Amino acid sequence: MSAPGTRSQELGGLAGHLDGFVRAVREAGIPVGISQAVDAAEILTVVDLLDREQLRHGLAAVLLQRGAQRPAYDVLFDLWWPLSDRPAPTDDSGESEEGAEGGEPRQGGPRPDDAALAKAMRDELFRLLLEGDEDEIGRFARRAVDRLGSGQPSPTGQSYFSYRVMRALSPDTLIAQLLAGLLAEGDRGGLNEQVARQTVRERIEAFKNAVETEVRRRTASEKGRERVAKNAVRPLADQIDFLRAQSSDLAELRRTVAPLARRLAVRLSARRKIGRQGRLDFRKTVRASLGTGGVPVVTHHRPRKVHKPELVVLCDVSGSVAGFSHFTLMLTQALREHFTGVRAFAFVDSTDEVTRFFSPGADVADAVRRIGTEAQVVAFDGHSDYGTAFEVFADKYASAIGPKTSLLVLGDGRTNYRPAAVPLLASMVRRSRSAHWLNPEPERQWGTGDSAADRYGEVIDMVECRNASQLAEFITTL
Repeated sequence: MSAPGTRSQELGGLAGHLDGFVRAVREAGIPVGISQAVDAAEILTVVDLLDREQLRHGLAAVLLQRGAQRPAYDVLFDLWWPLSDRPAPTDDSGESEEGAEGGEPRQGGPRPDDAALAKAMRDELFRLLLEGDEDEIGRFARRAVDRLGSGQPSPTGQSYFSYRVMRALSPDTLIAQLLAGLLAEGDRGGLNEQVARQTVRERIEAFKNAVETEVRRRTASEKGRERVAKNAVRPLADQIDFLRAQSSDLAELRRTVAPLARRLAVRLSARRKIGRQGRLDFRKTVRASLGTGGVPVVTHHRPRKVHKPELVVLCDVSGSVAGFSHFTLMLTQALREHFTGVRAFAFVDSTDEVTRFFSPGADVADAVRRIGTEAQVVAFDGHSDYGTAFEVFADKYASAIGPKTSLLVLGDGRTNYRPAAVPLLASMVRRSRSAHWLNPEPERQWGTGDSAADRYGEVIDMVECRNASQLAEFITTL
């Protein structure tokens, strides 16, 4: 039995470790309050600390609020709560995965038996995938990283790479053999084959994830958890920078933008409802005044029919803000469900109405492609020219803005040193009911170089909007 002093030191070390983990989760963009941190400490007293999956799910239950946060959480959990600091022996000889009897990492680089080793391990991987034992697949992944994933040693330690393992074992090429092993002669085609294919894909994906996890664990032991976490954890959907969003991020962004569009519509409608009352109902006011000696202490108004607000969107679709334009067009598509009239206009150095590309059910990616090929948004050299774009809009579409219209401008405000036409924008803002400009650049860059954002900000409400989180904050304060 450990001494009381030793026991308290162990508990203190565990509490400090948990505190570091909670800080890492918070830095990854997952909001964790003090009460949740206290609940996480309580979890350590009620779960079996030797059961990693029980601990994983227990901490997730108190630290996470949305399912989209789980991938980032799992990466951090594997870094802070690794399966083992030293892998188990790889075979009956008792040789450690980390190397020979001395425990030193095996040296990287080519070995004479690399081809034979890869073939033997590939055969073993096939057997394990066929059996489907998750624990065995995980242990095999650790051996594979040790034997096949090492690179050339560096002064800072041994490096490991998941792509080396995948290149040596090529698990995706085993699908046909695995299907043959899982299906009987008469099971080809139909539901049985679909189920078998799904099972094979899940097992291969589990192996790949196990390899990635082991590589991260080994890298973290060499370079530190905090450093690895910064590169290993992908930003949450609401923190993805619009200017750097990739095609793989668009689906998640679309799911994030849709509820924000609803909230934006509600906010704009609420402002209009609060800002104006219906016409005075003289008869009801006089009738009510009889109870106060003919003094109209309380006035009554006729119910005003609240219409959904109209919206005009001016969107910069030049190459410098390509990622942001995808987001803005997604927002435009989502807003169409909540506004009676949404008119979308795109511009580079000329302006064209692109509302026709956003019919109900239209795909945003297809709309972006059609805007690039069919819309008249380029008149000269294809570089952003906000001044000319505003002039074309005022000349061709001046009637689009009126006292019932909300104007939303989306772009970085970089004019390529061309006239900014600030007075023209000011007149558009005066004619509209409300006007806002969402800028994907950090506020500290406004007015630098060819940016006219600082000047535009003098006549319109200019808001930094680099990700969905900032969009939500803008809607909240609207």
